[in-house]
This record gives sequence, C-alpha cells and structure tokens, in this order.
Amino acid sequence: MSLTVAMITVDSTDPLTLGRWWAEQVGGKVVEENDGWFVIVSLPDVPVQLAFQKVGRPTPGKNKMHLDLVAADLDAEVARLEAAGADQVEDHTMESGFRWVTLADPEGNYFDVAQAES
Repeated sequence: MSLTVAMITVDSTDPLTLGRWWAEQVGGKVVEENDGWFVIVSLPDVPVQLAFQKVGRPTPGKNKMHLDLVAADLDAEVARLEAAGADQVEDHTMESGFRWVTLADPEGNYFDVAQAES
C-alpha cells in the first residue's frame, strides 16, 4: 500500500478570503467554496490541491504544516508576495548558499519560498 498526497489543508477563520488569496498567488483557481467553510483550490499542472477549512480559532504558535514553494527569482517573488499582503518572517541562507525566505500569509500561516534550481 502507498499513500498519495491529494490536498494540503490549512485552518482559517475566513477560508474563502484566504483560499482566494492563495489561488491568486499560485495561479490556481477556487473550485469549491462549500458556503465558505471548506474551500478547495486547484493548482495548474499539479495533482495536489490546497484546502482551507473554517475553524473557530487557529492553533496557537507556529503552524504544524507549511508550504514550501520555489521561484525563478526569489527576491522578486518575495517582493510580489509582500505587496499582495504577505509578511516576511525570516531570510535564511545555509553555508552551501541555499537560500529561502519564510513568510506569513494574511492570516499568519507560515510558508517558505526558495530559489528554484536552474
């Protein structure tokens, strides 16, 4: 038996707004709204979907699961995400030169963006 990742789900106090924000950021599309309590976003050319589910209040502290994304131009993408409402949390560089930036979406959920390998 093997498992297949079907969806990555994020808790949210306003799933529809956050789902629409993420759909815009990754070029996806909201495909199910479910009266705003469970929102599904399809991603272009990716079999995994993003989902945002309504919760009364988010889990305190850093989220237990996060998205790792890559971009052809890391600095330009970080600037674009900040202009769209994300907050930069930390900029990381390993001794090997590998660099990624941790950001928070409009509800404070952390995600990382790294430089895509060329």
